[in-house]
Amino acid sequence: MKTPFHHIFDTDSVGQAINPLPLNHLLRWANLEQIEPDKSSPKTVFLGIDIQQDFMDNGALGVPGAAQDVIRIGQFIYNNVEKISSIIVSLDTHEPAQIFHPYWWIDDAGNHPTPYTVIKPEDLTNGKWHAIIDPALSKHYVRQLEKAGKQLCIWPYHCINGTTGWALENQFSNLIHFMSVAANIPIQKICKGQHPLTEMYGIIRPEYSMHDNTNTELLEKIATFDKIVIAGEAKSHCVLESIKQICEYYYDKLDITRKIYVLTDCMSDIPGFEQQSQTAYKILVSKYKINLVKSTDNFL
Repeated sequence: MKTPFHHIFDTDSVGQAINPLPLNHLLRWANLEQIEPDKSSPKTVFLGIDIQQDFMDNGALGVPGAAQDVIRIGQFIYNNVEKISSIIVSLDTHEPAQIFHPYWWIDDAGNHPTPYTVIKPEDLTNGKWHAIIDPALSKHYVRQLEKAGKQLCIWPYHCINGTTGWALENQFSNLIHFMSVAANIPIQKICKGQHPLTEMYGIIRPEYSMHDNTNTELLEKIATFDKIVIAGEAKSHCVLESIKQICEYYYDKLDITRKIYVLTDCMSDIPGFEQQSQTAYKILVSKYKINLVKSTDNFL
């Protein structure tokens, strides 16, 4: 690599609104690189989950530690560019009027729930909360979540489509686009979470749907790689659910789930969910033989 890391990725600007490294300048440098892939390496995909501005430490739904996670992700991709065959990134994509945002619900006094409020079926039966949009379907959704052992959590407004908070984190965006040109690495961007009547933590399917909305095309694509490297935000939610959904789809194909490598130092939990997260990852390792590694480990 001719271009130093700090010319592509400004660590002091991670999560900040202003990007001091214009992408047009970077791509001109990238054109000069002409990096050849390492043909002896396994075919590897990097799957980046929701590495967006609103999930950075100071974002609308900030995850403490996210900025440092992004720096380590950037260094990992830079150090392994010859070994990465493809990059896939997901973008949480919402509008204010969605079932997990405060706007959707009111109490008898006309107050909207505060962020992190959990709404249960009994809250709808006893009138504690009322849906102002699609009350019947909203009640059905909350009940179906409970049947699946889940709950509806109200989140701060985040990743509103087209806003700066929705965008990929600036320095991560700089890096992957630089690498895509310098090493001819294709980038696929997947928007998720646009249906107003369901949350969609994982990249494969929504939390609940009356229809089969499983992204089988993406599942089949990632299965073609020799190694599937996963990182992003948040460890306890969107990263975890994405991995679970992949593993549950390939529940009887350990030859595929064994190919998953999770960069544990490149993701952080939403506060309060650390213990649940730790337990869930232990189960995934035991049941599906996924690999928990650090970005500095030699596994590619």
